[in-house]
Amino acid sequence: MNSDAHILRPASPADMPAVTGLIRELADFEQLSHLVQTTPEALQRHLFGERPAAEAVVAEVGGVVVGFALFFTNFSTFLAQPGLYLEDLYVQPMHRGCGIGRALLAHLGALAVARDCGRFEWSVLDWNANAIRFYERMGATVMPEWRICRISGQALAGFRR
Repeated sequence: MNSDAHILRPASPADMPAVTGLIRELADFEQLSHLVQTTPEALQRHLFGERPAAEAVVAEVGGVVVGFALFFTNFSTFLAQPGLYLEDLYVQPMHRGCGIGRALLAHLGALAVARDCGRFEWSVLDWNANAIRFYERMGATVMPEWRICRISGQALAGFRR
C-alpha cells in the first residue's frame, strides 16, 4: 500500500494513454481482457470530442495517474431527474487502502448532488465480494433483483424490430 497523498482532477486528453492502461488492468482483474477494444484515440474522441458521451476523473499520486472513474449522465423516468452512472472505477492495487477509491466515489456523489441528480448508480460483479463490501460501507444498496441486459457487437448491428 502506497501512502502518498493523492489528488483528483478531471481527466484531460493527455491522460488517455494512462486511462487506457488502467482500463486494461481492470479488464485483466475482471478476466475480461478479450473484450477490450479501447484505444487512447477512441477514448479521447468520446470524452472530449464534438459530443462527449462520458466524463472521467483521474487520481494522481506523485504526478502519475493511478486510478480513474469514468461516468455519464442517464435519466430516471420514475424520478423525472438525471442520474449519474459510474461505468468504471479502478485504482491500481499498490494504491488501494489509501482512500483513493473512497475519494473518487465521494467526488462523484457530490457531483451528482451538485447536478441535481436523483440517483448515483453503478454495477458490480457478483463475485467481487471485496468491492461489494466496500460499496455497502460507503452506503450503497446492492440490488440483487436487477439484471443487466446487453446487446453488443454483431447482435447490435443486426438488432431490428
